[in-house]
Amino acid sequence: MNVRNFIPRLFAILSLAVLLLGGMPAAERLTGIAAGAHAQQAPADAGKSDVWRAIRQGEQGYVSIPDKKAGVLIQSEGENWRAFRNGPLSTWGVWGMVGMLGLLALFFVVRGRIRIEHGKSGRLIERFNGLERFSHWLTAVSFIALGLTGLNILYGRYVLLPVIGPEAFSAISLAGKYVHNYISFAFMLGIVLILVLWIKDNIPSKLDLTWFAQGGGIFSKHKHPPAKKFNAGQKIIFWAVVLGGISVSLSGLALMFPFEFAFFGKTFAALNVFGFGLPENLTMMQEMQLSQLWHAIVALVLLVLIIAHIYIGTVGMEGAFDAMGSGMVDENWAKEHHSLWVDEVKEEERKARGAARGAPAPGDD
Repeated sequence: MNVRNFIPRLFAILSLAVLLLGGMPAAERLTGIAAGAHAQQAPADAGKSDVWRAIRQGEQGYVSIPDKKAGVLIQSEGENWRAFRNGPLSTWGVWGMVGMLGLLALFFVVRGRIRIEHGKSGRLIERFNGLERFSHWLTAVSFIALGLTGLNILYGRYVLLPVIGPEAFSAISLAGKYVHNYISFAFMLGIVLILVLWIKDNIPSKLDLTWFAQGGGIFSKHKHPPAKKFNAGQKIIFWAVVLGGISVSLSGLALMFPFEFAFFGKTFAALNVFGFGLPENLTMMQEMQLSQLWHAIVALVLLVLIIAHIYIGTVGMEGAFDAMGSGMVDENWAKEHHSLWVDEVKEEERKARGAARGAPAPGDD
């Protein structure tokens, strides 16, 4: 037998015998060896897991550049923002707009156009002056431009992109971005103007309860609840546009000038005075994400409300568009929908005529 081959074989046999005849079975010995190796490796793996967990949860690291936000390697709230924006927010927005259009179509089929019950009298009464109409159309036109460009931001890649292609969609979206940014200041000015001009006529009163109790008279062809210059429904639109407009403007400014001011942190701090328990120490990235979501939510709610407002002011009610068109409305329309306001206007006219008759002639002392 070749000694060179025999010695390795003998060594292998003796080693196997030691394992089989030792105080611990071979399987347990092998398991113990593996466990020992794992135990030696575990601290290192655990350390790596802790580091990764901290990074995944947005741990702030150190960077030498001025932008300290770069020290956050993973901003996990971004996934929550993306999921909500592309999920529930987009879905609810579509259902809200489609649902409102469906309700208005059903109402038009059932109720038809709200006509002037006694027909046109041929006598006109001034409803809104030039400044009021300018303020309304400044707000309305800028809002429509903002709404269309905003809808493109939220839904354009699903609706327009497959139809017109990436080149045209890119050009339209870029132009829409500039329109959205610059037209927003016209919208803000319009909000300020209508607030100053109409706030005194939009203070809630007991008459609003009567208006609501009678459904605004829109379900009855022969009964219209009394109202002053603005009825309860118009007051809802007014306050929704003013408060929603202010809110969407503030969140829009936060987006237009990113990382400049902590709008939500300060708002949450103010609300926490009343015990809301909202988080105050928000990062600037969280501020941006909340601003974007809030901006979209408020804008979609306003869009749904304005769809109904546009319907009533055009095809839904005879004579309504004249109020913001020429500013003059038929007297019968005014008496049916704003009877108390007509009485006030008539009283002011009588006082003006009386003052004119009692005024001294030119040249008299």
